[in-house]
Amino acid sequence: MSTWEATGVGSHPGDDHLEAIRVVFGEVPNLPYLPELPARGVGADMIGRTAGLLVDLPVEVQPSGWRLADRPGRDHRRAVDHLRRDLDGLEEIAHDYAGPLKLQVCGPWTLAGAVELKFGDKMLSDHGAVRDLTESLAQGVADHCAEVRRRLPGVTEIVLQLDEPGLPGVLAGTVPTASGFGRLPAVEEWRVEESLRLFPDAVVHCCAPSVPFALLRRAGVRGISVDASLLRRRDEDAVGEAVEAGVTLFLGVVPGRDTRLPDAGVVAKPALELWRRLGFDPESLSGRAVLTPACGLAGASPGYAKAALAACRKAARVLRDDPASGMQGG
Repeated sequence: MSTWEATGVGSHPGDDHLEAIRVVFGEVPNLPYLPELPARGVGADMIGRTAGLLVDLPVEVQPSGWRLADRPGRDHRRAVDHLRRDLDGLEEIAHDYAGPLKLQVCGPWTLAGAVELKFGDKMLSDHGAVRDLTESLAQGVADHCAEVRRRLPGVTEIVLQLDEPGLPGVLAGTVPTASGFGRLPAVEEWRVEESLRLFPDAVVHCCAPSVPFALLRRAGVRGISVDASLLRRRDEDAVGEAVEAGVTLFLGVVPGRDTRLPDAGVVAKPALELWRRLGFDPESLSGRAVLTPACGLAGASPGYAKAALAACRKAARVLRDDPASGMQGG
């Protein structure tokens, strides 16, 4: 059972990392997270930020995107510097924080579909390269978590989120080759399951259609984070099996870009209706679902990003305090 209630996916607009951290800790205090600000440029994007964590796999930016390099260079240093600055800000603002903290990194399969080998196609084209990448990432993530714990000794647990928007394409064989003229072969499910076990108790975020719920459940993830508007009735058996297996659902119920936000009851409605269709006790919903924006907030205005997190928190109170009436009212 979770008491997290609400959180964000990860990315925020603008380049003021201190303000973004203040907003996060103010609006989703039950499960705050280290926000990412991709608008700062190279090395602050999802791929570059995570590539900067890799152990013994330096990267650089080429016209086609990120690529493995012989040695750490300017692009690698930028990614490391951005993250160090963010950790300094986190320590400054949350030095006396006590509770859980969420950290986001790009998952191994989305990363492998984006980073190219030194000479050749994307890392996803080579099973050995993907294995090396996954092991390097697992070590880098462990080091990153240890650094956060050292800086914030009051953190009671670190909730690791793997961002895997590319995973459905990896499984379906729709990831483009480096040239863009072909498609890389589909990856077998067992390879994905095996790799995810190197990140025990991770939450896997996938804001694309066709989230592989059954695969993720078998891999032993602690949570699955999705855009609730992309769930289809055909997904619901697999969603129900995941919930019964103890997986926490992170449901994206607020758009990631500026819009007029409805009241808390309307925001909570997709979660309430899903729970009703799955046949679960409404009283259990707030302990098994965490409300979030549908995806990252990098494309939103700063004011909307703050309001979106607040809306998720208020809707989570509906799930907690009066879920049955919310279902009847829906």
